[in-house]
Amino acid sequence: MENFQSLLGQPHLTSIIIFFIFIAITLYITYWAAKKTKTTSEFYAADRSISGFKNGLALAGDYMSAASFLGIAGMVALKGYDGLIYSIGFLVGWPLVMFLVAEPLRNLGKFTFVDVVAFRLKQRPVRIAASIGSLTTIVFYLIAQMVGAGALVQILFGLPYEFAVIIVGFIMIAYVLFGGMLATTWVQIIKAILLIAGATFLVVLTLAKFGFNPIELFKQATVKYGDAVLSPGGFITNPWDAISLGLALILGTAGLPHILMRFFTVPDAKQARKSVFVATGLIGYFYILTFIIGFGAMVLVGQDVVSYFDKGGNMAALLLSEAVGGEIFYGFISAVAFATILAVVAGLTLSGASTLSHDLYVNVIKKGKTDSAGEVKVARIATVVLGLTAILVGLIFKGQNVAFTVGLAFSIAASANFPSLILSIMWKPFNTKGAVASIVTGASMAFILIFLSPTVWVDILKNEAAIFPLKNPALFSMPAAFLIGIIVSLFTKEPEALQKFEDEKLRTYLGVGAE
Repeated sequence: MENFQSLLGQPHLTSIIIFFIFIAITLYITYWAAKKTKTTSEFYAADRSISGFKNGLALAGDYMSAASFLGIAGMVALKGYDGLIYSIGFLVGWPLVMFLVAEPLRNLGKFTFVDVVAFRLKQRPVRIAASIGSLTTIVFYLIAQMVGAGALVQILFGLPYEFAVIIVGFIMIAYVLFGGMLATTWVQIIKAILLIAGATFLVVLTLAKFGFNPIELFKQATVKYGDAVLSPGGFITNPWDAISLGLALILGTAGLPHILMRFFTVPDAKQARKSVFVATGLIGYFYILTFIIGFGAMVLVGQDVVSYFDKGGNMAALLLSEAVGGEIFYGFISAVAFATILAVVAGLTLSGASTLSHDLYVNVIKKGKTDSAGEVKVARIATVVLGLTAILVGLIFKGQNVAFTVGLAFSIAASANFPSLILSIMWKPFNTKGAVASIVTGASMAFILIFLSPTVWVDILKNEAAIFPLKNPALFSMPAAFLIGIIVSLFTKEPEALQKFEDEKLRTYLGVGAE
């Protein structure tokens, strides 16, 4: 430990050069995209011109956040086998998205997933409720990304935290404000290619130390830390917590607004399915790499060194890159990690701006009576507001444990967004009152239970024991949202919603009338 020398925390020329090259290329793309972004369809959905393969790359780029790359690798490095729960959980949700959500979403929606939930129901109450669920998910996801960005840049480049948060905020605003979905898509594609290439090379260099035999890597891990690193129980000791976490990760994926929004950028349902197929393959490959990277850091860097630089293990992948690839490779991986945060924040901001402008301003306040130019103008104002909000929350939450915000984002997505989305598409008796009750129940239960959980009640508020025993509430909040939505729908009647379900089926399965 005392002999380990790391560049972490020092300004590093290679990282800075690569990062500015990435910024220069993406800002040029934004300039190019700005000339093609005038209408609502161009701003929200890149005029539905993205191919399935490119959208698959962008979906993967949107989903593979810094939390995935740095967090899971670190968790595996410190806790061993249990890190696999996160890897598998983040991946397993994708087939569900492909078979249940992708095609109906593309055929029924226009720009946001709220369009789909409200398709055959009364617009105003459903859009208000669904927008609250959508915006709450986005804001909590943004908090985690912005605080993570500030902390990461502080460690990587030696820049002040506040300066880093403001840089991330303003670059992201530029991407979305001028380039809309087209620029955001290309930022995601470039980031996905860089991240997968970097992670692949890191794994190749790591396995080269073990004769390209992963079994030998795991064997060395057990020799150094015992057989427990290959057994469950190192991180999650309560099986109910493991089930609840798994539910949130798997079903929350199908309720994340910025992920669902990407299905409106392709020309038809076939390309939507293709994009999920491509994204699932890339994401699955990437999460297998994080497992190897985690065990590589455990053996080649050492758990004491990893936890010395960050107690949560978030620097494990970067330390490993320095150990196996030297200074230049470390600089490359550092720049890719920062670019990863930028891209995810841009996707979240665009999704939030769409909800504010399209769902709330146009369809609730103006009751659909506005023109395309006016809607784009409001969307751009909403982008600036959300961007400044992201910077503000990043500054306010400085130094805070943000683990609960990520958990809350996935829990709300799984509890508020997913049940209403599935019931709206598949269950004929579902009606307006049922939808509102389901969304309000899921969102409020997720919020309250995570506040009473060990994550907040004990770790942050320093109480002796948690009122709610599980760290993740999805096991209770998601079934409650389904149950309340079904009960309220059965006890209230809405003939218009029943009638429209027949029309909806034609559009859902055959694409008749899809935009």
